[in-house]
Amino acid sequence: MTTAKPIPAVSFTTARTGASSRANEMGMRPMQARAYNKRGEQYLLIKSPPASGKSRALMFIALDKLHNQGLRQAIIVVPEKSIGGSFADEPLTQFGFWADWTVKPQWNLCNAPGPDEERVDPSKVRAVEQFLGSEDRVLVCTHATFRFAVEALGVAAFDDRLIAVDEFHHVSANPNNRLGSQLAEFIARDRTHIVAMTGSYFRGDAVPVLSPEDEARFETVTFTYFEQLNGYEHLKALNISYFFYTGRYLEAIEHCLDPARKTIVHIPSVNARESTKDKIREVEDIMNSLGDWQGADPETGFHRVRLASGKVLKIADLVDDTDPSRRTKVLGALKNPAHKNDRDHVDMIIALGMAKEGFDWIWCEHALTVGYRSSLTEIIQIIGRATRDAPGKAVATFTNLIAEPDASEAAVAEAINDTLKAIAASLLMEQVLAPRFNFTPKNAGPLPDFDYGPGGYQEDRTNVGVHETTGELHFEIKGLVEPSTPEAGRICREDLNEVITAFVQDRTALERGLFDEETVPQDLTQVRLGKIVRDRYPELSTQDQEAVRQHAVAALNLTQKAKALAMGVEDDSSEPRANTALIDGVRKLAMDVRELDIDLIDSINPFESAYSVLARSMNENTLKQVQAAITAKRTAIAPDEARDLAARAVKFKKERGRLPAATSADPWERRLAEGATAFVRFKDAGRYE
Repeated sequence: MTTAKPIPAVSFTTARTGASSRANEMGMRPMQARAYNKRGEQYLLIKSPPASGKSRALMFIALDKLHNQGLRQAIIVVPEKSIGGSFADEPLTQFGFWADWTVKPQWNLCNAPGPDEERVDPSKVRAVEQFLGSEDRVLVCTHATFRFAVEALGVAAFDDRLIAVDEFHHVSANPNNRLGSQLAEFIARDRTHIVAMTGSYFRGDAVPVLSPEDEARFETVTFTYFEQLNGYEHLKALNISYFFYTGRYLEAIEHCLDPARKTIVHIPSVNARESTKDKIREVEDIMNSLGDWQGADPETGFHRVRLASGKVLKIADLVDDTDPSRRTKVLGALKNPAHKNDRDHVDMIIALGMAKEGFDWIWCEHALTVGYRSSLTEIIQIIGRATRDAPGKAVATFTNLIAEPDASEAAVAEAINDTLKAIAASLLMEQVLAPRFNFTPKNAGPLPDFDYGPGGYQEDRTNVGVHETTGELHFEIKGLVEPSTPEAGRICREDLNEVITAFVQDRTALERGLFDEETVPQDLTQVRLGKIVRDRYPELSTQDQEAVRQHAVAALNLTQKAKALAMGVEDDSSEPRANTALIDGVRKLAMDVRELDIDLIDSINPFESAYSVLARSMNENTLKQVQAAITAKRTAIAPDEARDLAARAVKFKKERGRLPAATSADPWERRLAEGATAFVRFKDAGRYE
């Protein structure tokens, strides 16, 4: 069993400006004020990280819509009952706003008895109907209750009302997603206002949240992770680590658990390969590894475990569901508002499917998850549990314990699925935590409020601007295609992370980028990413699809090169460089770069730095075995890939006056020639319409 410590895959150091938690004269933090400025929009999408104050932002907006915009009622829809507490009464006038937020007890259906299960609850559907016929203004219910109410009452029953959907990533453009289909009906009828809120506007299955035509109706308010974390008062650093282990996770976990840190442990699903299939025993083993069990507190239900030092840990067990009344007691103790600001109320929470999105425990310093969870969205939400700002909390950590593939298995390629997903999550988190990029062609001119250094903006030079307030970066890129329509411009401004998410979730791109040494980077950055953009935005012109692709690959690869610089991967000196914050690497790249052009960016393998982390954290023999298995899976050129390569071969000929040569020393030129030949072969065989 390996005893190696986790290796940080992502490290983010904050400036601790305090800006993101500083309220204005109306009691609004920066994100909330930004959203409130858009309160007149009929369709509003708020993309903002956990703990940035989305719930209160919604209160401000809803009150204005009810009092000043003529809407009759507001319906707040949350994914599970535990999140309903985020919309409890708030005395907003005490902080400068002109009205208080109140929800009559009978209309907070999240507090009504009964389970969260996704089945028809006639009493709650009747309650929604009664609310719609009343003079009261605000109702809070679960996604499930809302879905069934819409099915029973029809979309017209909700005319002239605000529908606010929290954790909007639960919605999907897939026709089988009932909530997504209902929202499409509301948008088509155009008689309601919709506010959508999410900390992760992407899904684990890579299906878009909204159709492009519906999404175009929404005005977007974006508050980035960079702005949120950089503006904290207390939290100095966020570290995200992946720990590959062999043997039982219950032995490996001892090397990651620090009882001195407030921790949420998510044990694996009983169907996961990491599970022992006995979840109750796993919790007992974790507690036994920490110290001696001293019984449960009769008032809270928390387990008491005495450490060797003599300190007694208070541990909340949310896994054991054999006694519903006991778990209800534990949940009630965790949600007790009297202890919200009590750091010593509980020391550790052990959960399986709970304590994820919307779970508010500001003191959590370490989120330790065993086994890869079901989606990137879930990982982002779990990380969000540790990123709350709290006094005395300087460092937050997410650790993912993942079983190494067994090199002796014949089907080793299938066994690396969790590993690939963990890498995808790491790449995505790097992108989510990076400052926002603004890309323009060479000599396009300076952006307002950006600092271009001592000499200012200079034509025909490499200009890199920094917006000191937001942390945004402006890069000029030679040969960059600009979006030609407002929708393409919106995608390049607001949706690059969603495009990158689809790319890093692409199994073929990950496998080839990480483990196939013969893969040409442009196969990934141009062909594979190009196909993802075309499939995701088929309504865009070819030029706009290329603009989106170029902006996405520039954002991804600049972040990856910056990370490599920050970690010292490309340092020529013999002295290793400290793994500083990602933003340090971005700024260093900005200073080092002499000429950025899109061809250079396309020639970078986006997965190089991820592989370097993997190589240092995984058993060498296993890594070689995995690499051999992936290389063996290499497939011939597919017809759609051949079409894309042939189009790029035509572009090559226009630029250079000759066709790409199959004997060229340049591997990308050889690949273009190979693709053009395959395209002709497929065309002659009638493979294209």
